[in-house]
Amino acid sequence: MNTASINPQKEDILAILAQNLGYRGSVFPLPNWYLTSWAKGLGLPRGGKTILYTGHMYQLLPVMEVLHQQRETLSLELLSKLVRMARLVNPFLNTSTLSLVRVGLESRLKYEKCLKDIVSLLRLAGIEPGYLYEAEKYAGALAYDLGLDGPFERHVHRVVRRLQRYGVETIITVDPHTTHVLRHVYPQIVKFDFQVSSYLEVLAAALKDKDLLVIETGRDVVFHDSCVYARYLNVTEQPRFLLKKAGYQIWEPQYSYEATYCCGGPLETLFPEKAREIAKLRVEQLQKTGGHTIVTTCPICLLNLSLAGKASGLKVVDIAQLLAQNIKSKD
Repeated sequence: MNTASINPQKEDILAILAQNLGYRGSVFPLPNWYLTSWAKGLGLPRGGKTILYTGHMYQLLPVMEVLHQQRETLSLELLSKLVRMARLVNPFLNTSTLSLVRVGLESRLKYEKCLKDIVSLLRLAGIEPGYLYEAEKYAGALAYDLGLDGPFERHVHRVVRRLQRYGVETIITVDPHTTHVLRHVYPQIVKFDFQVSSYLEVLAAALKDKDLLVIETGRDVVFHDSCVYARYLNVTEQPRFLLKKAGYQIWEPQYSYEATYCCGGPLETLFPEKAREIAKLRVEQLQKTGGHTIVTTCPICLLNLSLAGKASGLKVVDIAQLLAQNIKSKD
């Protein structure tokens, strides 16, 4: 990415993200207890040949909400000064952890539940993955999206060495961005022999012929396709199949499947105003269907559309939440 045309605040943000990835292994390095607390009490095996890989995406959402609030309440001048100061001290002090002070428990638990629901669904399908807990590394998706090529490539080698050390063979991912970089970008940088599948792909295949107990049928939802799932991973029919199997009727917006419209991410990191504008347009498109519950399959989409639709009372939910609450095993 050519930073010559980027204003100083955005240069500082990119520098902080690159510092964090290089020094601390994540663009938003957060404590292990925070990143792994969602799995407490689930009894997930530690490691194994097949693992659930969170990529830290859902865990980052409460922090991203805080950063959004800060941008909304602080003046541009003050925000620029704070970002510049953070860049200077960040090599010595992990400034990302300061955001945790303002993260509410309710927000954290809301996004952690998405991961819990994914585990519940995999178990419903007869799949018991392992989890690396504090040994799991961030996949680097945002660094890749923002063009931090050098730090990203060095990070890829660290991630692969960690996976090899734990004897991993199959990776079940929970978001499209992590799925894409692991499946298509990593192999361009380093030898990558791991099988990578989205949990939606895994569930659609495992539940295809399984007889399930549907709690309630006929409820309408509006489905928003993730750009990455639809355009790069061909994951469009699987979530629709799962929603229908769980008793939901799907309303399609004008722009869907491969022609889906962006939620605004990951632009929000550097261009929050443009991201909000795009998210607002997408919310308007989704509302035109007449539906009131929007279903997403991506944590970034979940956050951006939730923020954009907050004023109008739009309900945006993660697909894992709907599936987990409406299907049970008949066994």
